[in-house]
Amino acid sequence: MRHAWFIARRVIAELLRDKRTLALMFVAPVLIMFLMKLVFTANSTTGVTVATVGLPTNVRTALNDVKHVTVVKRGTEQAAKRALADQKVDAYIEKTAANRYRVTYANTDATKTALVKAGFGAALTAAGVKTLQQTVTKMGKTITVMSATIKKLSAAQAVAAAKAAGAAGGSAAAGTGATSGAAGTAGSSATTEAASDSTAAGDSAGAATSDTTATTKASTGKAAKVKVTNRYRYGNKDTGFFDKIVPILMGFFVFFFVFLISGMALLKERTTGTLDRLLATPVRRGEIVAGYMLSYGVLAIIQTVIIVLTTVGFMNVEITGSLFAVMVINFLLALVALAFGILMSTFAQSEFQMMQFIPIIVIPQVFFSGIVPLDSLADWVKNISYVLPLTYAGNAMTQVIMHGKGLLSLGLDIAVLLLFLAVLSALNVRGMRRYRKV
Repeated sequence: MRHAWFIARRVIAELLRDKRTLALMFVAPVLIMFLMKLVFTANSTTGVTVATVGLPTNVRTALNDVKHVTVVKRGTEQAAKRALADQKVDAYIEKTAANRYRVTYANTDATKTALVKAGFGAALTAAGVKTLQQTVTKMGKTITVMSATIKKLSAAQAVAAAKAAGAAGGSAAAGTGATSGAAGTAGSSATTEAASDSTAAGDSAGAATSDTTATTKASTGKAAKVKVTNRYRYGNKDTGFFDKIVPILMGFFVFFFVFLISGMALLKERTTGTLDRLLATPVRRGEIVAGYMLSYGVLAIIQTVIIVLTTVGFMNVEITGSLFAVMVINFLLALVALAFGILMSTFAQSEFQMMQFIPIIVIPQVFFSGIVPLDSLADWVKNISYVLPLTYAGNAMTQVIMHGKGLLSLGLDIAVLLLFLAVLSALNVRGMRRYRKV
């Protein structure tokens, strides 16, 4: 047990002398937890923008009243389709016939697709309820008219009965046939007039009832016959969250393994003395860096091909753009990761220290590359993503895979990745100076 104590004391003494290891052990977890707090406490509410073509005013108004749904009106289906292709809207809804609607979803985010479906369903329900309320109001007015008509009919019948009774009394007092005949004629006339009023009132009530029935049937038929057809610009109804993040995950795995392998390999070259002997020759530092980039670049190409083909072939991920474009972007990201790994290896004294760079360099790339929607983050937090290469690679692959964009339309993302590669390569050439002995 005494020997174990001595061994432990020696290891602790070595750790205390390694200030960098201690700093990474205590600072890195705090940094990661802070980044996670920034990301996962952000406003994660998803909002959608929906274009409408020929939608009834009451349905469009009800849809616009749904929380987190913004409605924009388009004059034609072509205009709505262009807005969807340009990623200005998340879906568009068009009325194709009476009580027939067609909804086309971008479907690049399953959460937004579900929100549009739920929002449109709620809008149709709200519009139906409003129509039913209007029908009930009309029925109430009709019932009021019918009640007034019945009262009028009852009054007319009462007046007719009173006139008939008065005419009969006058005939008995006079005792003459002529007078009796005249009274009978008058009573008959009064009775006929009252009957006419009663018939007219009855006809009016019947007409009102008929209108109400027709309105109710029309309203009920409209609610029962509404049909919605769903279409998807990318994927299908089973497209889920994985399909959204797969372009970013693809780039992440390429970046992570190339970064780790290249950094470890160059560190081994240093620790075994191979790099020192190479630097002792007249070979230029730029040529040494280029040699490492070329050799590991071949491995990066093979790795990229394997990852892309596996994702497409075995996971059935749909690529609407060019498969070649996806491979080019992944290969460019792999070269950036290679240069990054070589640069970090110049600061590490051992494989253990090289592993400690992973929380600092690699993990933040996951949080700020688009797996968590960047538009839900604060502006100053969002700015962190602009200095991470995986952000641009993930965006470029998303545009190719989900939106069918070509390489020529991804000039900014590709230019930034090339800039990363050039800057990191220049830093690697400069970093070799510290190891050259002659």
